[in-house]
Amino acid sequence: MEPVTAVQADPRTAGPPLLDGMPRQRGPLAAAPAPALPAPGPAAPEPVPAPAPARRWPRPWRLLPTPAGTPFTFAYGLVLAATSLLAEHASPSLVHALHQATSTDVAHLIRTPLLVLPGSALWVVGGFTSPYALGFLFALTALERRIGGVRTVAVFLLGHVLATLVTEGTVGIGVLLGRLPDSSLHRMDYGISFGVAACVGALCGLLPRALGLPLLGLYAWVLVEALVEFSDPMTDWGHLLALAIGVASWPLVRRRHTRRTAAAGA
Repeated sequence: MEPVTAVQADPRTAGPPLLDGMPRQRGPLAAAPAPALPAPGPAAPEPVPAPAPARRWPRPWRLLPTPAGTPFTFAYGLVLAATSLLAEHASPSLVHALHQATSTDVAHLIRTPLLVLPGSALWVVGGFTSPYALGFLFALTALERRIGGVRTVAVFLLGHVLATLVTEGTVGIGVLLGRLPDSSLHRMDYGISFGVAACVGALCGLLPRALGLPLLGLYAWVLVEALVEFSDPMTDWGHLLALAIGVASWPLVRRRHTRRTAAAGA
């Protein structure tokens, strides 16, 4: 028998004793590397709850004009206050002459339209405590705060000029057709009521619907009642026409109001 030589074990294959009959393993199983964890980053900020909207308290002083907030209405109001004081304390003959010189009757509109159209808007029928003066203060102040002074002037002039031309033009046609006497060409016509009616109509389109529509309906009802009384039908028709002019301006004044609101919130 050949001598048995001892076989030294390969240290690379050294390992635990193997069971009989199992092939020799190549070596110990290498441990799989652990997956690398991402480095911790900054923690995501917790969402901050939106603050509750501040409660708006009523501000009644905004119903009246101010030099900074509503310069047109404020300046125009001072002019109307001055002419009202003049009409109350000056001699009646002087006041009558001034009213007649600025009356937008047919005769004056044919001769000096550029004088009487703005001149007639310097007077308030009934003085500065009349309903039209109060309507002027509240309606024009609210309208100017929403659309600005330039567009408020435009709405006022549209109502004042267009309603005057239509009503007095109707009087002139009536005289030409022989349905009205010649004295109608010189009837006294002055005041701010047409412009105020147009501004009220425009303002109703900017107020919330629950407030604007009832206000528009109430004002229209008052004007219709005055027309039914038939005390001054031409003027009463002019008021309704001026109100309709203000309503017709809703697309323009709403567009301007939306832009001002967006600019204020930016």
